[in-house]
Amino acid sequence: MTQNPETLVKEDVLNGGEFIIRDSKPEDIFIPEELNEEQLMIKDMVAEFIRNRIVPNIEKIEKQEDNIAQMLLKEVAELGLLGTHMPEEYGGMNMHTNTNTLICDAFGPAGSFNTTYAAHTGIGMLPILYYGTDEQKQKYLPGLISGELAASYCLTEPSSGSDALAAKTRAILTEDGNHYVLNGQKMWISNAGFADVFIVFAQIDGDKFTGFIVDKETEGLTLGAEEKKLGIKGSSTRQVFFENAKVPAQNVLGDIGKGHLIAFNVLNVGRFKLGVLANGGAKNSITTAIKYANERVQFKQPISNFGAIKYKLAEQAIRCFAMDSASYRVSNLIQNRISALKENGASYVDGKLAAAEEYSIECSILKVAGSDILDYVVDETVQIHGGMGFSEEGTAARSYRDARITRIYEGTNEINRMLMVSMLLKKAMKGHLDITGPAWAVQKELASMPSFEQAEGTYGEEEKALKDFKKIILMVAGAAAKMQMEGQLNLKEEQEILMNVADIMVDTFLAESMLLRIQKLEGRDKKNDQEVYNAMLKTFFFDATARIHKNATDALVSFAEGDLLKVMLMGLKRYTKYPPVNVKATRRKVAAALIEANEYCF
Repeated sequence: MTQNPETLVKEDVLNGGEFIIRDSKPEDIFIPEELNEEQLMIKDMVAEFIRNRIVPNIEKIEKQEDNIAQMLLKEVAELGLLGTHMPEEYGGMNMHTNTNTLICDAFGPAGSFNTTYAAHTGIGMLPILYYGTDEQKQKYLPGLISGELAASYCLTEPSSGSDALAAKTRAILTEDGNHYVLNGQKMWISNAGFADVFIVFAQIDGDKFTGFIVDKETEGLTLGAEEKKLGIKGSSTRQVFFENAKVPAQNVLGDIGKGHLIAFNVLNVGRFKLGVLANGGAKNSITTAIKYANERVQFKQPISNFGAIKYKLAEQAIRCFAMDSASYRVSNLIQNRISALKENGASYVDGKLAAAEEYSIECSILKVAGSDILDYVVDETVQIHGGMGFSEEGTAARSYRDARITRIYEGTNEINRMLMVSMLLKKAMKGHLDITGPAWAVQKELASMPSFEQAEGTYGEEEKALKDFKKIILMVAGAAAKMQMEGQLNLKEEQEILMNVADIMVDTFLAESMLLRIQKLEGRDKKNDQEVYNAMLKTFFFDATARIHKNATDALVSFAEGDLLKVMLMGLKRYTKYPPVNVKATRRKVAAALIEANEYCF
């Protein structure tokens, strides 16, 4: 059983969702500039693998020729990279969470092979690690770590996508109690074409959603043809059919009727990894855009000289830098949580599971932000390439196609946005997070005279703006929750409001992560002058302020009216007073660093 993380962790460890009501200090976070020599060697090893094995074989991968994806997965295993997040007793390496985050980041440029790799190491392996019996772990994990076995995860069905618990695949226990007979259909199953082990979800007795481990050789298990997809063409995606497939009763995964715990908790890690992988791919795409912009000559000069192109390059980099900052921040939060739980007697598995569950809000933030940023970046990379971006000769078109899936799988971005807010409110109702007190303090502040205190220090304006962003979340979410408790609002039917609040949460978390990283960089050896980082920071805060104002306004006018609306809109105006920024100048400063480096250089 997973222990309650709230009872095991010291008070100075930031809890999930608590960033809304607690400030962090630069020394509280980990930044990628702190990666040590050993970690950077691992990063170089992944980069070398992509350069020597992925890039030369990209056409074969795209056409799924010669079992190339399966072969490459085994090569990754030989490098030890399939078990870096697994216990040593099964052949894993039990590496630090920040190291595993770095590995995902480094795999970002691997294109559709990322889906193969992530499906195997994440949703394929983690259900067995988290919920398997000792016998199941001993039987499957060593082979999955060594690459002898490949894993797949079967959740989605034709009639159940986001509504996963509505699955119709059924499992009936035989009279002798030795087997379950599975009948049903799964679709969009990654790695299905070569998987040896399938994690399958089915209903027992019609309503007990349960996980199973199903071997490839199981009679009655058959596969559909490879799907013809918009992108990630190099990953195997097939339907999986079960027709009277007999699965040994000892292959039930976890408790009967508790399959939702497996599905949802494993997806927390999947969302985290997807966000990091997406941003790793985005940074590579920026480098592609910069190199082309420096090489492409129009009107007798490189197009990187033009302001419109400088805007695109800078904006790509600013968004990726913010996401990078948030990714390693969450990575470190998860690692600190695991360490704290371990110190208090939690097992390896319970610690990892509880940590991922604790930061489920942050994992959803990273999934949404990472995939949205990737889509923005690859789109602008195509635009910078012009007509060449529409050609399959280069990498821009393929990256554009491959990126689109990231906003859909591991839970659509719409689902993840709604989850962020619902999980936040759920934590508050359970007493794990006190947002009532801070929300009430904001309400009292709205009824008082505005403060005219001046921001102090190099980053005083950003620190003040960040506090105000958090007040806006508390004001909007608090007012909506209060109206729901009074029966005036049903947030389940007001998805637009949830989406507005979620987008404010995303901007706030990224802004804070970026600020803390840049504050920590001050006085350190780094690739760029501090003024370049400050230019990124001011640009992001200026734009985030406008986005937050828009989202908060849209939410408030959706459910408030009269004097209440008037007071909150006045409060919103008070809380969005970040000073004007010459964003043309700040973006040009960022673009100059990128153009000179001829690559993403942050």
